[in-house]
Amino acid sequence: MAAQAVQWEHGLLQVKLPLPFALKTVNSYVFTEPAGGYTLIDPGLRTEETLAVWEAVFADHSIAPEQISRIVLTHQHPDHYGLAGYFAELSGAPVLMSRRAHRYVRYLWGEGSTMSEELAELFALHGMPQHYIDEISSNLSSFQEKVSPQPQQDQIMYIEAGETFELGGSQWELLDAPGHAYGQLCFYEANKQWMICGDQVLPRITPNISVVPGEEMNPLGDFLASLDRLSEYEVKRAFPGHYDSFTTFASRIAEIKQHHVQRLEQMLMMLQEPLTGFEVCGRSFGARAQQSPHQHRFAMAETLAHLYELEQSGRISRTERAGVIYFLR
Repeated sequence: MAAQAVQWEHGLLQVKLPLPFALKTVNSYVFTEPAGGYTLIDPGLRTEETLAVWEAVFADHSIAPEQISRIVLTHQHPDHYGLAGYFAELSGAPVLMSRRAHRYVRYLWGEGSTMSEELAELFALHGMPQHYIDEISSNLSSFQEKVSPQPQQDQIMYIEAGETFELGGSQWELLDAPGHAYGQLCFYEANKQWMICGDQVLPRITPNISVVPGEEMNPLGDFLASLDRLSEYEVKRAFPGHYDSFTTFASRIAEIKQHHVQRLEQMLMMLQEPLTGFEVCGRSFGARAQQSPHQHRFAMAETLAHLYELEQSGRISRTERAGVIYFLR
């Protein structure tokens, strides 16, 4: 399989890895370390296709898997996290992430996880019919093999926002980037004005902002506040979790914020009559929401994120009828 890799200066290699859903690819970043070894950021989902790309990349760049010295995660979503345990086993390298990201990893895929059941209860509470919930639950369970094996506790090291972190011989500032994923970290290098921004700022789509069990209940509010903080940084080039690197970081933040302002206003206008979250989702996303269970889960959870933000800002209220929540202006 032909490897899709771009070599940047300062020892940075950007690798595009395949995904079996709409996004098509996820970016991994490999830093050559001056003292020897390689740091691997976001190794991708565990699939045969992804492993084939890594095999080609390692061959093209004369990297032995045993030379991986650190595995670093921007955040814990499976398309970024999936191969972390696999490469940790192969190389003996530690896996570095924030404590909050690791806590959610255990909640998602740890022994006795109740995440799927809690998500089903949440969506039912907001009016989603059971047959859609069953499809989503089945889709969620299919990810277990794509994130296995899990890193062992003694393979985990924690890094946190506010710390500095050496990559490729340069010092990077770790930044808290909640909303898309709590515990997500961005990495900023002030001299080059480079930002590794995970899924917080994407050049072609808006990151999914979801209400999910086990996390905060106003992810959109936290996401927008995070964008305000990130906009204060001078960024000449941003390296995102998906799509190509880009040089329009500040203007892209403004576009993403405007998108959410418009979506909030659209939902507010719908709520002149009581509607469930499922009904608002259908009116907001239409047929796109039901293209796949994966897309349906994202659309429903993002709808709830907007409704919760409207509720917490006092613009709408909720009522409950027969065990189902309705929202109204």
